[in-house]
Amino acid sequence: MEQFLQVGVISSTHGVRGEVKVFPTTSDAERFKKLKKVLLDTGKERIPLEVANARFFKQFVILKFKGIDNINDIEQYKGKSLLVSREDAVRLEEDEYYIADLIGMTVYTEEGRFGVLRDVMETGANEVYIVDSDEHGEVLIPAIRQCILDVDVDENRMTVRLMDGLI
Repeated sequence: MEQFLQVGVISSTHGVRGEVKVFPTTSDAERFKKLKKVLLDTGKERIPLEVANARFFKQFVILKFKGIDNINDIEQYKGKSLLVSREDAVRLEEDEYYIADLIGMTVYTEEGRFGVLRDVMETGANEVYIVDSDEHGEVLIPAIRQCILDVDVDENRMTVRLMDGLI
């Protein structure tokens, strides 16, 4: 299980006073209003940053970090991820899961092993799980109760029922 979860990616700088435009990768962008600290993943290290201010602009969140007051101090981090610890993540409701916990999960049908969940596609109605099937190649499975029978994050296992037409 991942200890840190991605909440956004720095897309560009905003102005000259060290603000950044962040593309939110969380299902609840409003969480940035309450967010106090993040980790900036540079690829080599994780730098703790304290959020001083958050506001919204189109599909982006404009963030200002304490101690970063110049465009030159933050510009090098374009394209880098912002992470939160699992303890600071949004609490999940019943039958909700972090995408990071689903990716790589072994998928089974009632007959046996089916494949590995490679990615999650977010659509308007429901998520779609992209599964690399041992026998059928890439299979798209809608994340609906009729198809997803069981998810066990601790066992890294998902059981599905394949509706007619999926394969």
